[in-house]
Amino acid sequence: MGFFSKWFKEPEIDMEKSDANAKKMRACFHRVVKEDEDYQLIFGYTEDVSRFNYGFVHGSKTRIGNLIVGWNQASQTIVVVPTVPDLSECGEPVYYRRSEIVKAYRSKYPADAFVIYPNKKEYISIHAYDWLEDESLYVYVSQPQQLAAFTEFFTNCFATK
Repeated sequence: MGFFSKWFKEPEIDMEKSDANAKKMRACFHRVVKEDEDYQLIFGYTEDVSRFNYGFVHGSKTRIGNLIVGWNQASQTIVVVPTVPDLSECGEPVYYRRSEIVKAYRSKYPADAFVIYPNKKEYISIHAYDWLEDESLYVYVSQPQQLAAFTEFFTNCFATK
């Protein structure tokens, strides 16, 4: 038992809620992405809202955008779909194909993020975690295996060298 463990306990994950949200993510993704079965999914968010119109998502009060991130290893494609925290709405998908991007890398500092430059002026920074407690801002979903698979895909197949 560590020094802080008696004060700090890991919150318990509600797998029923997580599974329900994972199904909602798939349904939302399905509405806007063709051949959606070919993609694995994770929840992510971005603070670089200039790449997407988040007005319908959060209004103008926050600069955080929720994302459903799909990836297809065979086509080396990442699809990013903006969504709302309760997964009731989603916007238009943006496709990032490995062959068409300028640069992609995983940034560890100042925050762990997957960064994609589709051209020399624009970029998107995708943050992804197992789950975050603030459900008013983030989708509640437990995704350690999916996140590990996405990290491996991004690092080995998508990131530029």
